[in-house]
Amino acid sequence: MIDADGIIEMIVAALPRIIGALLVVIIGFIIINLIVRSFSKSLTKRKVEPTAKIFLANILRVILRVAVLISAISILGVEMASFVAILAAMAFAVGLALQGSLSNFAGGVLIILFRLFKVGDFIEAQGQMGTVEKIEIFHTTLKTPQNQIIIVPNGGLANGVIKNFSALPTRRGDLTFGISYDNDFEKAKKIISDVISKDKRILKDPKPFVRVGELNSSSVDITVRVWAESGDFWDVMFDTREAVKKAFDKKKISIPYPQMDVHLKKK
Repeated sequence: MIDADGIIEMIVAALPRIIGALLVVIIGFIIINLIVRSFSKSLTKRKVEPTAKIFLANILRVILRVAVLISAISILGVEMASFVAILAAMAFAVGLALQGSLSNFAGGVLIILFRLFKVGDFIEAQGQMGTVEKIEIFHTTLKTPQNQIIIVPNGGLANGVIKNFSALPTRRGDLTFGISYDNDFEKAKKIISDVISKDKRILKDPKPFVRVGELNSSSVDITVRVWAESGDFWDVMFDTREAVKKAFDKKKISIPYPQMDVHLKKK
């Protein structure tokens, strides 16, 4: 049985190692903060996105702290082989328990590092559509046009199809206007072209496209394709429809509705 003197002797004998381990941890963490701060500044100079910058800085901080703690534990005299084996077993157990979370974590890493989309982009993915509000490690937050918040796991986002409506500065809008067969389609085309030319938000290059697209059972369909800045896209689409309808009414161009002729035969 160890007496009080023996315990004191053990503490005194281990004291240099304990002090050394504490100094390694304290000094190591101070140096880590300096390294991470310098790393963050270098990322800022390279104009890395804030989300990616924070993520990379945190990953670097965790890796360096783990290295410092392992060094401190080795100073205390703990056998590293046994310690590493325990860590591996714990990591395996945690991995099995958190498979879904790890998948989302990996998806978050891919989204941030490869810049699949960024905050402010309007995207469609996983059956959801909205503006990206936040990109976090495990999930991404979208705000819908109806002002609803949707939380989408990153695992599905990174492994699924993503339609990014904001990735490019311009977008093409396709419109169809049906007119009656009794109307002059050349006149209708000119009316539409005049409406387009008056809207300064519609780009001249690429040139707007106005042609007869299809001859339907009850209408002549005129296909219209116009280009606009991504920020003006929806306003241009709605305003063009309204302006063409007003111009058609003014010029007596009729927009037909589906109809059916019924012929009655006498016996």
